[in-house]
Parts: sequence; C-alpha cells; structure tokens
Amino acid sequence: MANNMREAALNVLLRIDNHGGYSHLLIDREMNLNNISEQDKRLFTEIVYGTLERKLTIDYYLEPFIKRQKKLKDWVRMLLRMSVYQMIFLDKVPPYAIINEAVEIAKKNGHKGISSLINGVLRNIDRKGVQSTEDISDPVERLSIETSHPQWLIERWIKQYGYEVTQAIANNHLQRTLMTVRIQPLKITREQAIEQLFDEGLTVEKSTLSDQGIIIQSGNVLKTRLYKEGYLTIQDESSMLVGHYLEVLRGMTVLDACSAPGGKVTHIAELMENEGYIKAYDIHKKKLKLIHEKTKSLNISIVDPVVGDARELRDKEAAESFDRILIDAPCSGLGVIRSKPDLKYSKTKEDISRLASIQQSILNNVLSLLKSDGKLVYSTCTIDKEENEYLVKQFLEENDEFEVDPTFIASIPQSLQSGVTPYGLQLLPQMINSDGFFITRLQRVKK
Repeated sequence: MANNMREAALNVLLRIDNHGGYSHLLIDREMNLNNISEQDKRLFTEIVYGTLERKLTIDYYLEPFIKRQKKLKDWVRMLLRMSVYQMIFLDKVPPYAIINEAVEIAKKNGHKGISSLINGVLRNIDRKGVQSTEDISDPVERLSIETSHPQWLIERWIKQYGYEVTQAIANNHLQRTLMTVRIQPLKITREQAIEQLFDEGLTVEKSTLSDQGIIIQSGNVLKTRLYKEGYLTIQDESSMLVGHYLEVLRGMTVLDACSAPGGKVTHIAELMENEGYIKAYDIHKKKLKLIHEKTKSLNISIVDPVVGDARELRDKEAAESFDRILIDAPCSGLGVIRSKPDLKYSKTKEDISRLASIQQSILNNVLSLLKSDGKLVYSTCTIDKEENEYLVKQFLEENDEFEVDPTFIASIPQSLQSGVTPYGLQLLPQMINSDGFFITRLQRVKK
C-alpha cells in the first residue's frame, strides 16, 4: 500500500506540473481511484502539498547531485523531488525506507539505470546533506529559494509591500491552514454546532471574525452529521467577511455578479434570513449546478442562479434595480496559495494584468444596476495591488460619483486595522492566519 500511495502521489504531482489543474480536486480523485486507506490519506496529502510548496527549495537542494545528468525525464525528477521532501521535511518515515520505496517505483517505471540513479542520488543526499540557502548572496533570490516562490513574484511583492512584509507573506504560505466552517444560522446556533462537533470528537473554537464561523483545530468535519446534513458550509474566515460587509437586510434585492461555486451567495442568503431575492450570475453554466446543490443542502430558496457574463449584465437587468451588488471578481488567487500551492508557479505577470482588465470591465458594467442609495462590495482572493488597491483607485478617478463608503472603513475592527488603505481592506495571510483577501464597499457620493 505504501508504494501504491506514493505512486499515486507521483501521478498527481506530474499532472499538476505538466498539465495544470486544481491540486485539491486531483488529490481527491487520485485517493478515490486508488482506494487509499484513511490512515495513508494524510501522508499522501502531505507529500503532494509539501512537494508543491517546497518545489524550488527542493530543486536547489537537488541541483549539485544531478548536475552531471544531461536530461532527466519528468517523472524521474518528480520522484526525486517527492523523496527529498520526505527526507528533509518529514520525520516519521526513516530515510532508508523512503529511498527503498523510491527505488521500487523507479524499477517499475523505468530501467535499471534509472533505479540506480535514484538510489545513488538519494543515498548521497542522506549521507552528505544538502547545501544551505545561506550560501545565496542576493537576499531576493535567497527569499525566493527559501520560501519556494518564483523570483518575479517576490520582486513584485517587495515593490508593493517592502521586503519584510513580503518575507512574512512568503513564509506564511508554507504553513498549513486550519479548516473553517460557517453555520447555517436558520438551522442551528453556533453553540449547538460546537457542542455537537465536540461530541463527535472534533476540537474546535469560535471564529473572532464572524459570529457564524467555527475553526476546526482537529478532526474531520467532512465526516460529521452536521456537515453531511447541510448545517455547515466550508468557508475561510476572510471570505466570510465579504457577506458581512455587504450589509444586507431581509427583503432586499441583491445581485451576485460572479457567484459560483456558491459559498458567498448562500452566506448572503443566510444573512437575509432567506427573505428577499438574490440574482446569482456566473459565466460558467456547469458551475451553476454547484450553486443549486449548495442552496438545496442549506434549505435556501431565495437564490436564482443564471448563466451570464458579468461584463454584459447592464444589457440584461434594469437600471437601479438592486439594493446591493457583490462583485467577487475572478482573480489571480494569490491570496490562497497556502491551500493551493501550485498557483504560485502557474500565474504570470500577464495573467494579473489580463484579470485586472476584466475586473475593471465588470465594475464599470454593473454600476448602472445599483440603486441610488445602494452599496456595492468588490472583493478578490488575491493580495496583488494591481487587482485591488490600484484598480479601485483608478475606478474612483474615472467615476467621481462613487466613493469608498466611509462607514465601511469605520466598521473595520482593530484587529484588522493594519490592512486598511484609503481604498479598502487588504488582508494579508499572516495578519490573521487566514487567506489573503481584498474587500471594499462603494456607494454613490452623498450630496
């Protein structure tokens, strides 16, 4: 089973490295296909995520031991990477066992020369140790290698935030994130949910950011009755703030311009106590199924999922017809690297600029749909200023009838004040040990 589990991990890592794809979805799929035991699932996930998180660091460690090789096949390099990750960063499996299992996988997938190469490289590393990153003289390059972030990304964040903040961001991305869930308050109170989760053997605590939030410290919440029966929704604490800052009331008419997979729109419906109307647009027809499933499991009836491009909504809806509008815009996702480490290798500067253009287009398109006394929340799960602070600044310069709602800035608690800018709230992952997120609330200028 150990080799089967490690072969499955190798398959997932190769698919992510060569073809992209969402790491968490590929991990679930591979575990199910290979019938990996509950006992092995944790190590399987650790090997995949850990190898992804530390890929550039591992390559730095490997380089002196493979520099004489003309060209390594992708699967051979990845097998070395995942083996080195286990040897350097994990301590439960002894190095000789990791090496032996890697050699067996090499024998199965290649010829004797490859298995000998794997054996020789790994035994050399075990015997000699790896080179220190302290040998790298350039501090930017060193931070890039130490935290396994592409150097262009480190350089970009240093320009936007400075070296020390960037160092804190990059180091935080190497930490494991705790799962958080949101109660369905129309079905259960947070106190009742916590009591029942304790009874099922989980260790949990209240979120301080959301009165619906619960932080899972240990145990598998996905196997609990509350989760299976729609009393809980998985949602990061930062993400829960989006619905909170939309300031919805019962009976309102709300537009969610980019609604899939449905975490925020169902939260909004819960905050409205399932009274009113929410038009939930998304450009991807297949993803609307996720919204239907989520609303059904939570017993939500006021959400109306519709296919539509957020850049074209003013042609589909009447002017000034919504009390509240949420634009949870498509973005680079650079705030959720902790849970999706492959993102940091796949995104480019061009991706960020392209997405910023789309975000600006969405904002400009839905303006006319907001009632004169309405409020609009713009949010992203990225920390890049081009998609957040700079974008809102440009928007306000071009649309002087709008402003950042001063009551929004005033309502931000002291614990988040370090993220406040003139253009909104920029949460960095190290601030509250949560996802990086940007949130702002706009309104028409009061005259």
